[in-house]
Amino acid sequence: MRLSRSLSITSLSGLPLWEEESLDVQDLLLFEVSWEVTNKVGGIYTVIQTKAKITVDEWGENYIMMGPYYEHNFKTQVEKCEPPNQAIKAAMDSLINNGCQVHFGRWLIEGSPYVILFDIGAAAWNLDRWKGDLWNACSIGLPYHDREANDSLVFGSLVAWFFKELTDQLQDKPNVIAHFHEWQAGTGLVLSRSRKIPLATVFTTHATLLGRYLCAGNADFYNNLDKFNIDQEAGERQIYHRYCLERAAVHCAHVFTTVSQITAVEANHMLHRQPDVVTPNGLNVRKFSAMHEFQNLHSMNKAKIQEFVRGHFYGHLDFNLEKTLFFFIAGRYEFSNKGADLFLESLSRLNYLLRVQKSDVTVVVFFIMPAKTNNFNVESLKGQAVRKQLWDTAQSVKEKFGKRLYESLLRGEIPDMSKILDRDDFTIMKRAIYATQRHSFPPVTTHNMLDDSTDPILSNIRRIGLFNGRNDRVKIVFHPEFLSSTSPLLPMDYEEFVRGCHLGVFPSYYEPWGYTPGECTVMGIPSVTTNLSGFGCFMEEHVSDPSEYGIYIVDRRFRSADESCNQLTQFMFSFCQQSRRQRIIQRNRTERLSDLLDWRYLGRTQGFRYPRPASVPPSPSASSHSTPHHSDEEDDDTYDEEEEAERDRQNIKAPFTLGAEPEGKSKQPLENGN
Repeated sequence: MRLSRSLSITSLSGLPLWEEESLDVQDLLLFEVSWEVTNKVGGIYTVIQTKAKITVDEWGENYIMMGPYYEHNFKTQVEKCEPPNQAIKAAMDSLINNGCQVHFGRWLIEGSPYVILFDIGAAAWNLDRWKGDLWNACSIGLPYHDREANDSLVFGSLVAWFFKELTDQLQDKPNVIAHFHEWQAGTGLVLSRSRKIPLATVFTTHATLLGRYLCAGNADFYNNLDKFNIDQEAGERQIYHRYCLERAAVHCAHVFTTVSQITAVEANHMLHRQPDVVTPNGLNVRKFSAMHEFQNLHSMNKAKIQEFVRGHFYGHLDFNLEKTLFFFIAGRYEFSNKGADLFLESLSRLNYLLRVQKSDVTVVVFFIMPAKTNNFNVESLKGQAVRKQLWDTAQSVKEKFGKRLYESLLRGEIPDMSKILDRDDFTIMKRAIYATQRHSFPPVTTHNMLDDSTDPILSNIRRIGLFNGRNDRVKIVFHPEFLSSTSPLLPMDYEEFVRGCHLGVFPSYYEPWGYTPGECTVMGIPSVTTNLSGFGCFMEEHVSDPSEYGIYIVDRRFRSADESCNQLTQFMFSFCQQSRRQRIIQRNRTERLSDLLDWRYLGRTQGFRYPRPASVPPSPSASSHSTPHHSDEEDDDTYDEEEEAERDRQNIKAPFTLGAEPEGKSKQPLENGN
């Protein structure tokens, strides 16, 4: 199902056809309402945070975010100040005078947008009355035990109350636009519309509630979209009231948007309204002045991961780290939705292929998914301690060796190598070697798991038998916590870790957008995604041959699970066969795609299609390889990164130049707002 993307607000259904000349930003106020403003819960936080700067650049002080107030978040992330707009200040004062607590300030992120935060707890005494208002408005009742739904009602009621006071103050000018994200903010939209508050409304769903629940329950979701009894399925999962809130917000909004083509299809079936616009998620892209700079970052951070591997696999370090590739999967611990089940099965098959081919390549795979743990396990900590002890021993012996060699050369003598180290030095080194002996396999997890016997990842590792044995060419490290630079095991931030890896693997079954492969692309790291993720669909639409640019798209929509697994295995096996030079070329190409994901350009990519790399022959036989050549020697002779990049830029077929305006169109305020 193809959805056209609009570049003009005048083409959107439900709004009056304003004259373009009258759409001056100075005559508009844009409010963005989300539960995740200053409050990190999931991916929507990243969406709002990364597009804040470009929206502030365009809208200035007429752009304000709205979210819930949490004292800790406010003290650490927000600089309190007075509202610059007197109508906003008057509306806030009206709520405060009626016993509510409302806070205003600048969110300390790039762009420093204004935020209005409503204290949910301080207004909770109105809950029963507001439940009655919601029932009278749309006949939706909320159970008392659903804390999240009740909080969303309090939040939405405060937002609608604020908009009523604000529009009363403003009268006709400026016009107000309110953009609501997800069902938690949708209550405010429903109440605003039921009270006929004069504002234009936009509602964005990043994933349907029921879709996420159904996929988590291993339903054959995409093949049965038109067969589900929506009301029954929501009722059986005890989320019927939430589903009703979400659907009401969708149908009350003047403009309904979603983040990807695949989610648009889902929303059409689950929520019974086709999105008016698809607004892909973007990132703040920072380009390096020289191409080699991000390659240097990869090399530097890869060395840090190698240090961890040296400690974790002590006693079994019989593989060459220079021929070791680092793969990873990261995100919320949704075993099936994130594709961890397919990934593990593919790793088993990859291990078999590498062993049969007698490959000297080793793959170390990291699973970065937070789960319930009680601490690091002793064996993992011991590994890093042994590595550090070996390093200290080597440094001590090296210092003695260097000093004696220096003194011997000063005397004009060629040193006797058999005497330059004494017996004590050899004893110390032997003790250090004996300390690395290990009588068990390196652990597959770095922490003590609370549900070890039932954990999905560990259970599947036991099933496929990947226990980090000496003969295994695929090694697994399950790190059930988000990464931190203060960790005693793997002291790296997530961005550093991603830059140090060779391939991100995200074979998701349910992924409305998918920021993880997008982040890999911006950092120049190849990744695997699927045609059931928004990111994968976006790349298929806008890149002629994604695999040549390091974006491997697994078909999980039109193939069986076994066929998808074989396809993923083949992608990874082909990646393992690349030379170092070929991987460098591919990273250069991957990083070149980052402009596609820049918020500055996303509103202007209609009809845009990135060409095949200029140096890749257009023959079918060449498309199976990730680079134009098959040996380092050939690469060195014929490949020129700057020349290929320049030729690619000249070959881009676009309706207009990136960043420029299409003929006959003037810039519209909402183009970058989503």
